[in-house]
Amino acid sequence: MKKTMNNLSGPLNRQMSDTVFVRLCILPVIILLIVINIFPLFYSLILSFTEYSARKAFSPEFIGNANYRDLLTDPTVWVRFVTTAKYVVMSVAGEMILGFSIALLLQEKFRGRGVLQTLLVLPMTMSPVIVGLMWKLFMDPNWGMFNYLLGLGRIDWASNPDINLYAIVIADIWMWTPFVMLLSIAGLSAVPQSLYEAAEIDRASWWFKFTRITLPMVSPLLMIALIFRVMEAFKVFDVPMGISGTGSSAPPLIAMKLYKDTFLTWKTGYGSALGYIVLLIVIAITSIFVKYLNKAKQED
Repeated sequence: MKKTMNNLSGPLNRQMSDTVFVRLCILPVIILLIVINIFPLFYSLILSFTEYSARKAFSPEFIGNANYRDLLTDPTVWVRFVTTAKYVVMSVAGEMILGFSIALLLQEKFRGRGVLQTLLVLPMTMSPVIVGLMWKLFMDPNWGMFNYLLGLGRIDWASNPDINLYAIVIADIWMWTPFVMLLSIAGLSAVPQSLYEAAEIDRASWWFKFTRITLPMVSPLLMIALIFRVMEAFKVFDVPMGISGTGSSAPPLIAMKLYKDTFLTWKTGYGSALGYIVLLIVIAITSIFVKYLNKAKQED
């Protein structure tokens, strides 16, 4: 009997040892993630209530909500928020419409569809700064091909403050439309063909099939694409940096001000407060989208 118990406890001890070993392997990763992600998040929150410059050798001085008050009462900050909102609406709307439309076209079977789909995904794999610089060269008024192909004159898309926001929108749509396209293709491929066959038997129109079958079935994945693209577009920095830089002619996006205040003028506390305002706005917007996403899943 004792020998039997020892035989049973052997695998149990080994199992416990394996569990402890796995936990010991995961623990350093968890600690690293806490140090890299969570600690800077809370430390910057503390700095947002202080007057502090990372470039100067003095301790943070607690000033309460003065940074937030100065930001929320600054008219130029609100101009940047409005410009950023315009950018988000234009770029994300263009990506959603084009991405879903291309996915619908790729549902049709034709020769070379796989090659075409691979080529369409390539812009998404590029570095955003490189995309910005590439489009800056492409839109150059002297020898760029963009104005020539559209039959336009010598339009300086990158340096003209009246239109460089649209140049950034065009570059962003070109880069991130494949992301929406891939999610749309995944959603379209999951739609049961029996639904379309039943609609064909009932002689349903293409508009009926699109609005009653295709769109409702794909809407959860479209909502996921919308959430991710709004989050990224609201804090975009690298594409505008590549196209227009950070000079006076750069479009007044909120991420550009965050960069200037934090890393050019070294107002660390002030920049941390602005960063948290942006964070709260993004969380609020995405929470609304997540609410509608959960509602769509419950209806399914």
